[in-house]
Amino acid sequence: MEYTTLGSTGTSVSRICLGCMSFSESGEGWNVDRETATEIVDRAVELGVNFFDTANVYNAGESESILGDALAEHDRDEQVIATKVRFPGADDHRNAAGLSRKTIEQELDASLDRLGVDTADLYQIHRWDPDTPIETTLRTLDDAVRREKVRYLGASSMWAYQFAEALHASDRLGLDRFETMQNHYNLVYREEEREMLPLCEEKGVGAIPWSPLARGYLARPDDEFESTERGANDADERGERIDEHYRAGGGVTVNERCEELAAEKGVSMAQIALSWLCHQPAVDAPILGVSSVEHLEDAVEAVEVDLSESDLEYLEAPNEPVGVTGH
Repeated sequence: MEYTTLGSTGTSVSRICLGCMSFSESGEGWNVDRETATEIVDRAVELGVNFFDTANVYNAGESESILGDALAEHDRDEQVIATKVRFPGADDHRNAAGLSRKTIEQELDASLDRLGVDTADLYQIHRWDPDTPIETTLRTLDDAVRREKVRYLGASSMWAYQFAEALHASDRLGLDRFETMQNHYNLVYREEEREMLPLCEEKGVGAIPWSPLARGYLARPDDEFESTERGANDADERGERIDEHYRAGGGVTVNERCEELAAEKGVSMAQIALSWLCHQPAVDAPILGVSSVEHLEDAVEAVEVDLSESDLEYLEAPNEPVGVTGH
């Protein structure tokens, strides 16, 4: 495993962050059950992964509980745990969502309890809240840092002007600022390169992209995508993102070139896509969810896959603008 510094925090994290959105008690659909999730976490630690991302909303808090129990068997000081607030956790009521002081404080306490920790290493706002002034949210998060319930603050998908406003407000008010941006970015969806990623580089903010494999689209040839359970589900329920944002804008050609390079180098398509992300200067660690130990091992090996400048240009050349999605 290779490591990097998370934004400007000085904290060392693995180049692959294990995303835990699919951790659930039942394991229904494309989710994984507690036993499988624990095996994945155990193997991740063995492979040197020390960065784990979850959220209060993932399977109504089950993801946090499962991750917390799994990491309890390992040295907690070595792990960097990230979670989020914005949408309802285990309880859904009028003040369970949003970024008000009440919501943040009660959801943070609930998350810490489920994770079994006193402090969250990285606490992120899970999208923008148009109903709460950003100054209110920032003051509440700053208080959480002062109370040692949170070490660092992060944000997720939003417009670059909103993120710039938040960073400016933190500086103006003397508050802890966002150190990371968890945004939608992968080889077939690159709209973040226009404004958000340059802003992150200028401000020393670490990018930790979600959906690095484009919901699995970059893990297999285009004509095989619907053959998987999640691919078939996406085709029915979220086909718009696949067709209008991943396949569009040259995505089918990018998929073909990814397959071609993978065969040439004797690696998987997923490894090519992840390696491409790791070659992007603004990216600290892509957040990858897996359904098996084998997929995890494949992802970790991607860190060692070398792509030349000509490889990168070949993969990137077909890209064309598409509509923004993920906010």
